[in-house]
Amino acid sequence: MLKTNSEKTVEMLMQCKPGPPRTRGTFQVDHGGVPFILPSIGGITLNVLVGDSAFGLAGDHIEPGASCTANAEKRNDFPNDSLQIYSCIGNRATILSGKAEGAEGVVTGKHGGSEHIMIDFPVEAMEKMSYDDTIMVRTRGQGLQLTDYPKIRLYNLDPELPGKMNIVEKDSKLYIPVTTLVPATCMGSGVGSPHVASGDYDIMTSDRQTVAAYKLDRIRFGDFVALLDHDNSFGRAYRKNSVSIGIVVHSDCLRAGHGPGVTTLFTGSSSQIVPVIDPEANIADILKIGRMRNVGKKD
Repeated sequence: MLKTNSEKTVEMLMQCKPGPPRTRGTFQVDHGGVPFILPSIGGITLNVLVGDSAFGLAGDHIEPGASCTANAEKRNDFPNDSLQIYSCIGNRATILSGKAEGAEGVVTGKHGGSEHIMIDFPVEAMEKMSYDDTIMVRTRGQGLQLTDYPKIRLYNLDPELPGKMNIVEKDSKLYIPVTTLVPATCMGSGVGSPHVASGDYDIMTSDRQTVAAYKLDRIRFGDFVALLDHDNSFGRAYRKNSVSIGIVVHSDCLRAGHGPGVTTLFTGSSSQIVPVIDPEANIADILKIGRMRNVGKKD
């Protein structure tokens, strides 16, 4: 079992509510010069869940489940800035009001730009939700450390999630299951951000040959993926022999420089972090949420 300082991490309650879907109110133009008007960020999305393909939707930057904010009018201000940084992947959330009161969910993503966290709730609960419902998130995880691997930095991780990811320790290395290896040349929107404790950055999918070679079009919402030669220790930067492990948080995109978004979880040297391909390295499979919530359950 991985040794961490989990007992020292701080748990805080953060309040939020679903953020209504956003639109730019006019045509957008894709990387091929074709205009489009499609559903995009935000909303309570009923038919797109973690475990589903992040490709092929009639949409752009689609976020699975319930997209939540603490300040929809001023996304970069208090208290939404605190919600975005303190919430971590795997944190538990509870609906405190409305017809879906008492339903429980899991934080599965953090999307920069929209400044939403995405929470997976059962579909039957989301069907009862309104945009005035109060949601409480048990935020915990920023400051988590691997005590035996001080050079590997962790961000946005609930302290209980690493123990469920089937990570293997061997020869002073961590073998971390991922579905996909992403080449550094594909990382686009979000590169250069000063930190990775909120938001995401995008896997560009405008080059069909690269998409096919690395099987990027098989990526699902909630997949754990390896970003090769990318160091996220103090921002998002290209660095040879580094590797960052993240989770896919929004869909493929049509605009230039964009694609499936990835929130960072682990980052360090490739001498200590070894990605291992596993088609089931997805938060839906691990926690039995999203599209996998009722798989295998008897009526």
